[in-house]
Amino acid sequence: MMKVTQHLWFEKDMEEALRFYTGLVSGSAIESITTIPAETPSGPAGSVKIASFTLGDQRYMAIEAGPLDPFNHSFSIMVECDDQAEIDRLWSALEKGGTVEQCGWVRDRWGLCWQIAPKRLGELMSDPDPAVAKRVTEQMLKMVKLDIAPLEAAARG
Repeated sequence: MMKVTQHLWFEKDMEEALRFYTGLVSGSAIESITTIPAETPSGPAGSVKIASFTLGDQRYMAIEAGPLDPFNHSFSIMVECDDQAEIDRLWSALEKGGTVEQCGWVRDRWGLCWQIAPKRLGELMSDPDPAVAKRVTEQMLKMVKLDIAPLEAAARG
C-alpha cells in the first residue's frame, strides 16, 4: 500500500505549532525535527527545518522555510469529538490568537484551518429521514462552535 502523508508549510514557529498540535490531539507525537545544514532555495544553511509528526491516526510532514502561500480553507484538519467537553477543550485552545468561523471552523494562530465537530453530527446528518437531516443541517448552520444538545434537539424535531 502507498504511504500518504499530509504536508504543511510554515513561514515560522513550526516547532511551537507542532508542540501545540501534538499536545492538543490525543495519540499524537513529533517523530523528528531536522535542521537542513545546507543552503536551500528558501534560505541559508540552518534556516530551514523539516519535521514529521502524527496527529491522532494521521501522518504529517512540516517545513519551516519562510513565506510561501498562507494556509487557507482548501485544506483543514477535521477532528471528530465524542462529547461536548472535548469540543469545548479543543475549541478553546485553537481560538486563542486565532479566529472562529461558522459551522465549527476555527483558524488557529498560525493560520491553519480546523473543523471541530461532534462525531454525532455525521450520524444525524446521515439519518435516513431527510427531514431529520434537514433540521440538523439548518441548526448546524446557525452555530459557530458546534453544540451537540441543540443538534440532538433539532433531530428530534
